[in-house]
Amino acid sequence: MNTPIRLALTMGDPAGIGPEIIVKAVHQMRDLVAQGRIELKVLGSAQALEQASRLLQLDTAAVLHMIDVGPVTQPLTMGQVSEAGGHWAYRAVEHAVQLCLSGEADAIVTAPLCKEALHLAAYPFEGHTEMLAHLTGMRDGVMMLAHGPMRVSHVTTHCALADVPSRLTPRRLRRVLDVTLEALHSLGIRQPRVAVAGLNPHAGEGGILGKEDAAIIAPLVAEYAAAGHAVTGPWPGDTVFIKLRAEQFDAVVAMYHDQGHIPVKLLGFSIDPATGVWQAVSGVNITLGLPILRTSVDHGTAFDIAGTGHASAESMVDAIRYAMTLVEGRRTAPAAT
Repeated sequence: MNTPIRLALTMGDPAGIGPEIIVKAVHQMRDLVAQGRIELKVLGSAQALEQASRLLQLDTAAVLHMIDVGPVTQPLTMGQVSEAGGHWAYRAVEHAVQLCLSGEADAIVTAPLCKEALHLAAYPFEGHTEMLAHLTGMRDGVMMLAHGPMRVSHVTTHCALADVPSRLTPRRLRRVLDVTLEALHSLGIRQPRVAVAGLNPHAGEGGILGKEDAAIIAPLVAEYAAAGHAVTGPWPGDTVFIKLRAEQFDAVVAMYHDQGHIPVKLLGFSIDPATGVWQAVSGVNITLGLPILRTSVDHGTAFDIAGTGHASAESMVDAIRYAMTLVEGRRTAPAAT
């Protein structure tokens, strides 16, 4: 019998939709638990999970193991930003990292947290990626977004646009390419094709619109191509994602946050044409390059609908399935070379 994949699900901010989407997702995955393929531990507020279960009329107690990371003495109100929400979110991730580092979990799957709440609780992180880097002692994690065949890694994420050029270094780009190739191998892609997006419009237009593409990106691409990797670029940012959607590539390396996030999220959000309101979102946020594996939903806390029962668990289910695939791949696939 295969060893079950052990996943630590962090609740994020319990005043958001995290508890609800976890209950819905776990209910959908109950057959995999019964079959012994996965084991699920939920970290966060046991009270919030119980409230979500009652709201949705879904009993998941037999499907998961709840780990309460409290107590948190500050008050928590559903749908509101608070210091308490930041404490709950941080403690859940901190405990989940410990489970992974000790070998008690194979991967972390995170529900959304609120950056403002984190800062109110005196945790000065821009998000999960930076928090995980701190907790694991690694400073060079890489964010990948995935929606179906759309896989996008990022050289930079949560920094001012003015700071991006200085952070685009050969060392950083090499790191992003290495972990991207490794992840694609884990996903079962034997000969991954990676396109590197340009930093400047038209990939610099031969230096007319910026020097970084020719000076930094092109030499690194040539280095990887010479080593036998199907790495190409720099490609103009306004067309490379069309090629990715057409599956001409297996992944794109984006230079900055919005360059990579916009195309993936544009495809991931489902909009009601009658009201213009988004109904659901699919897609996964993956943290690469750390000693632990983490996948996440690709949306926020949605405080405006928290506690209503209307939140979609599609992205959480996607994140769980992606974590399973990556763990299975790491167990069986040879390391990328």
